[in-house]
Amino acid sequence: MTLATTATAGESFLRQFAATSRFRLGEPSNVCPTPDGDAVLFLRSGPRSFVRDLYTLDVATGVEQRLASADTLLEGKSEELTDAELARRERMRLSARGIATFELSRDGKQLLIPLSGRLYLLDRQTRGVTQLEIDAETPIDARLSPDGAKAAFVSDGDLYVHDIASKTTRRLTHGADEDLSHGLAEFVAQEEMARMHGYWWSPDSRQIAYQQTDTADVERWLIADPANPAKPPTQWPYPRPGMTNAAVRLGVVSVDGGETHWVDWGSTDSAAGFPYLASVAWSDNAPLTLLVQNRTQTAERLLAVDPDTGGTRELLSETDDAWLNLEGSTPRWLADGASFLWASERSGAWRLELRSAEGALIRTLTPPGLGYRRVVHLDEAAGSVVVSGGPDPTQTQLFRVPLDGRGEPEPLTPAAGVYSAVYAKRGGVCVRTASGLAGPSQHVVLRGDGSRAGELRNVAETPPFEPNVELTKVGDGPGLYAAVVRPRDFDPSKKYPVLVNVYAGPHAQLVTHNGRGYLLNQWLADQGYVVVLIDGRGTPSRGRAWERVIKHNLIEAPLEDQVAGLQALGAKHPELDLARVGVYGWSFGGYCSAMAVMQRPDVFRVGVAGAPVADFRDYDTHYTERYLGLPEDNTAGYDASSVLTHADRLTRPLLIIHGTADDNVYFLHSVKMSNALLRAGRPHDFLPLMGQTHMVSEPEVVERMYQRMAGYFASHLQTE
Repeated sequence: MTLATTATAGESFLRQFAATSRFRLGEPSNVCPTPDGDAVLFLRSGPRSFVRDLYTLDVATGVEQRLASADTLLEGKSEELTDAELARRERMRLSARGIATFELSRDGKQLLIPLSGRLYLLDRQTRGVTQLEIDAETPIDARLSPDGAKAAFVSDGDLYVHDIASKTTRRLTHGADEDLSHGLAEFVAQEEMARMHGYWWSPDSRQIAYQQTDTADVERWLIADPANPAKPPTQWPYPRPGMTNAAVRLGVVSVDGGETHWVDWGSTDSAAGFPYLASVAWSDNAPLTLLVQNRTQTAERLLAVDPDTGGTRELLSETDDAWLNLEGSTPRWLADGASFLWASERSGAWRLELRSAEGALIRTLTPPGLGYRRVVHLDEAAGSVVVSGGPDPTQTQLFRVPLDGRGEPEPLTPAAGVYSAVYAKRGGVCVRTASGLAGPSQHVVLRGDGSRAGELRNVAETPPFEPNVELTKVGDGPGLYAAVVRPRDFDPSKKYPVLVNVYAGPHAQLVTHNGRGYLLNQWLADQGYVVVLIDGRGTPSRGRAWERVIKHNLIEAPLEDQVAGLQALGAKHPELDLARVGVYGWSFGGYCSAMAVMQRPDVFRVGVAGAPVADFRDYDTHYTERYLGLPEDNTAGYDASSVLTHADRLTRPLLIIHGTADDNVYFLHSVKMSNALLRAGRPHDFLPLMGQTHMVSEPEVVERMYQRMAGYFASHLQTE
């Protein structure tokens, strides 16, 4: 159900776009069906508020109620967040305030709600809320034990357990300082491995496996506030390519305290070691399971751990001459612990496998043409697993796959679009989220038989227009997927300057069936452009060979494909004026924009580079070394992939935009780029965003930034 509001009369699109966080505020998030499927819990803000509250939908009646609000829990006081919590949310790309997250107990009876350095326990039956009286300050990553009797959390770098009934808090680790922490994922795990947790409960609630992180030998980088020189800079450990990573090890400790048993998996940062702890799983009737990678991410081992001794045995290993991607949803153990699901690209395409408890392959479950992406839900009672994927990389469909290997995958989402789903543990109730090229996202509650039980209300504002998008495929061979966004008053007899919205980097696609993603493109198009987006080689969902072509050089193939795709679109659509082409993007897209105007001024007349990486020697280890290897082994590739190498080739207008508080792509990158251009005598423009991070979220800054970008393009592409 969508009960969207509309913009204030006379309000500009950009102001509405910025104030609504790209029309996303008001959408349901953190959707969580209760274990038996009787209700669905979720978070939602107002259409112009970042403050989220907790809601519940009764599946039987379809009635929605608010369970808890941040204002009520805090009794009207302001929310307070530590620097550590803000940094963690930045890694999660989470700009929300209020109730940012919650956890439902395994039995579905109570919820743990962290808020403003406090922990609240909500009883679902009585709706009563209790603040836990923990004996520690500012808890981070609080989570309930499987039996619901305890809550664990990290405070000032050490791990604690709080017994809910006795109201006692026990400190499990000691010795944390500015270099040493327990129970927190290190920077590259959060940013590049999508592993946000640094501790894991045992299924019987009697032990916790936790990560110890030592950053003593990691280079420290500072983030200062240039507008407030009296304020001390914030200092963070930041591992650069070829330099020292955080030292990570895993230990297991009893919730009653005592000795930690350290796990030995060969975690040294040497050429023969496996320093990266990529994932940890600990489920019923299954061993504590680790996935570890070597430094270059060309080898990984899946290990079963004896928590009482720290000993390990190998379940399987994978190698790849280029690199190994982290799939994220496997291993997934079956309930009896006799087998587990595993996903691999070793055949050239992602395939889902069923393996024995010893790691031996039982059968491959998905065909290569399915376009498998991840496990969505394991339904052992039905003998099936629900997965996402599809042969069309612009869409994400859902399929039911039989565990016994008999029969073909059954499509669950026949209409075109981008789908995801969250399932109850029992009963088959699920919430299916669907996005298409038009209209808002829908969050439909389905019963086990597929019938509709209701819908989570989406109260996001309605944009003043829907994007005029054409998805197409151009070029020879496998072809390039592209999106073309034309003005709403498009005149086929006219020639239009072209804007290329680029990302072109690994692990991200721009060309999808998600219409809300094209709204800014449409606003630009309405100012007299045709906007195009192209996903070329190096982007995901087209198979191993397609993605691995960027090994050792991050710009050559992606830029070639942007040019080839643009020229193919120009040949197909005569309204595109390829003599007037601009390019813009953010992060890797900003990097590609800068490289485009430097290396191909014959194609790109003007560029806007947002938060660009200037030199990958100054980016983080796990991302950069995955694609470029170690700097000492690939000097030529690092040089070729560096904007600084090509700065003296700039002959076209270039606007650089960067947040001064960015702790992902540091502000340093744009400063270095500007300095290189200055020293090479190349005019350019620079817009620093004071106090903004990589995820620019302040509405006024967002509005002014895009106004500046639009004006920049107009001055260089729409004047004679």
